Order: sequence, then C-alpha cells, then structure tokens
Amino acid sequence: MTRRARIEPAMPATTKKLRCAVYTRKSTDEGLEKEFNTLDAQRDACEAYIASQRAEGWVLVRDRYDDGGFSGGTLERPALQRLLRDIQADLVDVIVVYKIDRLSRSLMDFAKLVEVMDAHGVTFVSVTQSFNTTTSMGRLTLNILLSFAQFEREVIGERIRDKFAASRARGMWMGGKVPLGYDVVARKLIVNEEEAPRVRRVFEIFAETGSGIETVARLRAESATSKVGRPLDKGDVYKLLNNRTYVGEAAHKGQVYPGEHQAIVPRELWDRAHAVRIHPAKAAGAECRDRAGGHRF
Repeated sequence: MTRRARIEPAMPATTKKLRCAVYTRKSTDEGLEKEFNTLDAQRDACEAYIASQRAEGWVLVRDRYDDGGFSGGTLERPALQRLLRDIQADLVDVIVVYKIDRLSRSLMDFAKLVEVMDAHGVTFVSVTQSFNTTTSMGRLTLNILLSFAQFEREVIGERIRDKFAASRARGMWMGGKVPLGYDVVARKLIVNEEEAPRVRRVFEIFAETGSGIETVARLRAESATSKVGRPLDKGDVYKLLNNRTYVGEAAHKGQVYPGEHQAIVPRELWDRAHAVRIHPAKAAGAECRDRAGGHRF
C-alpha cells in the first residue's frame, strides 16, 4: 500500500492573505545552545497553528523574531523592536505567539503594544489561549490574562528579594565590591589579615583627628592603599567609616542584622570614631577643614 501524500488545504482565490509573524521568547539563555530548544518548540507550535489556518489566508513570513535571554518585563528586546518596526512598515498582519506572556508580562507594556497593533490593523493570536483582540470580550480576556502574568512576575521578584534579604541577614555575601580587609570564600566574608590593619588604622586616625583630610594625609604617609593597590582618598575613608561590615554586622535596605563574619574594628573604636562628629571641640574644627571637600561625617 502506497502512502498518500499530505494535501494542504487550498487557499480560495478570494481569501485575503494575512502575513503572520511568529514571536518567541525565553527569559534566560540557559539551554539555547541545544539543537532543539524552547524557542524552537514555541515556533513549531505557532507554525502548526498558522498552517491550520491556511484556508483563512494565513501565511508565515520568512523573518524570525526570537528573543533568547530577555525578560518579559521590558520592551527593550532586539527581536521585538524589529517586529514593531515591521508592523509600522505594514509588513505584518497577525502576530502569533505560544502564550501571551512570551510577548509581555507587563500590563502597561502590553497596552502600548496593542496601541501600535491597532494603529496598523494588526491582530494578535496566542495558540494556547484563544481570543481575538478586535472584540471587547477578547480585550477583556487579554487584560485578565495579562494581569495574572504581571502578578506572577511580581511574585517571583518579591520571592527573589526576600531570599536575598534572608541570605544577607545570615551574613552571606550576595555579590558586589568586596570590602577592604576581607576576602570571599564560599560566599562568606573571611578576614584578610594583611589588609585588616589598614582598616583599623583608618578608624584610629579619624577618632584621633576628626578630619578626613588629615586621616588621608597620615594614611598616605604610611603608604596605606586600597584593595586594588591605589592610595586611599577621602571618599574611601568615609565609605570605610560608614561600613557596618567592619563591626560584624550586615546591613540590607536600612535593616541591620548580626553578621556571621568576624569583625575587624572593635565596637569601642567604632563608637569613638563616630562620636567625633558630636564632640564640640573636635567636630567644629574638622567640619571647617572638610567643608571645602564637600564631606560632612
């Protein structure tokens, strides 16, 4: 028995041709190096849907609009911007996506996209969520689905921020510039015994002089340098003096937590350095000397 060839449904001569652009997106670039990845899976589903609508005049445009490694919380995506330019050039009639959150997870951003589509007579189709944006009911359905997509994105963001705060409260190092006096090992701050005396020296000199300028001058006379080997300046001094990491604490968004790392500066020395600014005799002179530099401690 011979296998019958697949016969595609013919397009009636009177049917208006609708040029369909497939848009795909993945938030991360993980797995995109595979021969068949999630962008390919989304595209296959969309192309199959377009083929099923051939009798309605649907035809696939040749250009690919694939954004791999881009968040749905912004419109600044290369393929999406190219798609918008093609819409404005009247090269596309229908946008086809696997799910609406592939196009956008922001209700406000999607409203902007719909405004551009409406201005150029372009409709929007999700192959897994059937609705028509040309009807009021379709717009209502779209807004409901987008609200849930945006809610999901915000919940994920809150969960990440909460995890960051909890990790920070436990003293875990969450990235950024490593403070002078410490190294990072297994996401923990470990005292650098070579650099730690420089940090304590900053506090000692400032507690004695009450002046950032004089502190810098004496540090340079002692050849004290930053973590990258450059001479410490006044900005470095004030950052060090205000960094609670040095007394064994962890700060995150205004909250101070007991850190799990070892303190470099004794509490008594920290308090003495910070008390300088409220001592009338020392504070007045220090403020006058530092005013030209724009620093008040």
